Amino acid sequence: MSAEELRLELDELRRLEGLAKRPRVQSLLANEIRNVEAKLAKATAPAPEPHAAATAAPARPGLNYVTLGSFSWDQDNDKIRIYIFLEGVEQEKVETIFKPMSVDIKFHDVNRKNYRCAIPKLNKEIIPEKCKVVVKPTKVVVTLCKASKGNWLDLHFKEDKFKPSMDKEKDPMSGIMDLMKCMDLRVQNMYEEGDEDMKRTIAKAWTDARSGKTTDSLSGLR
Repeated sequence: MSAEELRLELDELRRLEGLAKRPRVQSLLANEIRNVEAKLAKATAPAPEPHAAATAAPARPGLNYVTLGSFSWDQDNDKIRIYIFLEGVEQEKVETIFKPMSVDIKFHDVNRKNYRCAIPKLNKEIIPEKCKVVVKPTKVVVTLCKASKGNWLDLHFKEDKFKPSMDKEKDPMSGIMDLMKCMDLRVQNMYEEGDEDMKRTIAKAWTDARSGKTTDSLSGLR
């Protein structure tokens, strides 16, 4: 039924209500009037714009952000919780980008400033769709859901510089040389602080390592 027909029906029902004398008839007409009014309101309501609810927040080009590099965090077997101590944050003005190996959170219009907290490469993978941000009066709590259960040693990804190479095709000496390169600073400190015997032992170890004689030269450092 069109909106015009509903209006005509509503007018007629109201006229009948004015003529009715018996309470039961008046009640029936009143109920029917309410039903027609609801249908008319629905028929004349403006149509919602398509995908309006799914529209992303407008882009904010040219904004300057204060980097939030200081925060605390803890964890359990399933989740990481990051605590950012920042007051005046509004939930609807928080922009989040969660990816399997990164986090980027922006806080807009916080006491006339914009703040950003980003971890470009996480220690391990997370599940983006299960992560969330909750704004509290004096802080913001970011919850990251771990892709696999377990303990994280750090939030940031770090290369293990002391991990020995397992490539069997490489020269057997290369693993020792890589380890000695990583320990270069430590060896220098030992050399500078050691006595003459220590300096001679270290110098001989370096020389023998480069020439392939490892067993005897390294035994002096034990």
